[in-house]
Amino acid sequence: MRFTRDELKRLLLPVLIAAVLAGAGVFLLESAGEALAAAERELAAAQTERRQHAERLARIAEEEREVKQKLDVYQRLRELHILGEEQRLEWADAVTRIRKERELLDLRYRVDRQQQLFSATGKPANVDFYASRMSVDLALLHEEDLLRFLSDLRDSGNAFYSVRRCAVERTGQAATGVSIAPRLRASCEIDLITIMDRAAKS
Repeated sequence: MRFTRDELKRLLLPVLIAAVLAGAGVFLLESAGEALAAAERELAAAQTERRQHAERLARIAEEEREVKQKLDVYQRLRELHILGEEQRLEWADAVTRIRKERELLDLRYRVDRQQQLFSATGKPANVDFYASRMSVDLALLHEEDLLRFLSDLRDSGNAFYSVRRCAVERTGQAATGVSIAPRLRASCEIDLITIMDRAAKS
């Protein structure tokens, strides 16, 4: 099929427009592809950043929970007067009070010099554990007197009381109708443990 000159002239403009439109279409498709790829990259980066933020927030929340737990333990230790210097006067007051309240007929004790048990490394300073050995000798009407004494001693605070050993033996005294005589005698060794936080001291 042949076109005349006039027909070619009339077709020239639509052909040019079609070519321009086709080129524009190709350009738009390429631009759209690049924009889509860029948007996908930005989305992936945003998702990665969001995941990192979520992980960071989760770590912060976990650290806050651990700090709160440690603060609760620290506060409880402070309330029990276990942290810091040993409380010898408070220990003596506690024993005197227990002897009076429990009406213990004969109670003698001695507290040895404080000794370091071990040192736990930490930040910003070490935490040192100390023990003072208390030797207790007391007369008992029955075994429960000893258990009540030890329970009262623990409840008094001022240290962590760790019973190393207790021995109970009969005194051989016979009961009389005139007075109540202790027929048992207990001998105990108790560690009075305190904790020294070097960071808090400094």
